[in-house]
Amino acid sequence: MSIRVLVVDDQALVRGGFAMVLRVHRDITVVAEAGTGVEAIEAARRHRPDVILMDIRMPEMDGLEATSRILAEADWDVRVLILTTFDPDEYVYQALRAGASAFVLKDIPADQLATAVRTVADGGALLAPTITRRLIGRFTEHHTVAPAVSRRLERLTDRERDVMVAVARGASNTEIARQLFIGPATVKSHVSSILTKLGLRDRTQVVVFAYESGLVKAGDHDIGR
Repeated sequence: MSIRVLVVDDQALVRGGFAMVLRVHRDITVVAEAGTGVEAIEAARRHRPDVILMDIRMPEMDGLEATSRILAEADWDVRVLILTTFDPDEYVYQALRAGASAFVLKDIPADQLATAVRTVADGGALLAPTITRRLIGRFTEHHTVAPAVSRRLERLTDRERDVMVAVARGASNTEIARQLFIGPATVKSHVSSILTKLGLRDRTQVVVFAYESGLVKAGDHDIGR
């Protein structure tokens, strides 16, 4: 089945360029384009895309608020891939907290953009582990864990926590299986259970939660408790 994509950027040339690059791939269909956050919400409601390429800085409503609103009301499976011209900073962190699945710089090579869309559509994590740790670690370094977050973490078994730590450090299912001496299918089952128990959308949100809950801290390296 074709991956349905909505492209959102306030610059028409940039927006059109991304759409053109994606349209050459048979497994990707650009269903609509939008130039503001308000237009993005309307287009998402109308076309129900699988993936939204979302710019952050736009008139009327920025990509952060648009992302939050779209994901809050969506009754279908949709993921947001943030587009940015700058290095990871607080805006990207806020976007991840709003529910975005990943981000890419706007100068991403054309041949990698389709791969990014496929990865996000499949529920995979797109953030490089080093960037993830630096980004989230920086903004959670002095973060106080809310009691409600701690209670959610208590829903997990010890093994699920081990898997969550590994996911937060960027390990693939195969790597986690090798490190924890379990089968890849078991890892996949644990990840699915983590998503269900914590009400998370995908692996990227697992990473964010792991850091915000204090289960993982920037600079940690060893898997396990």
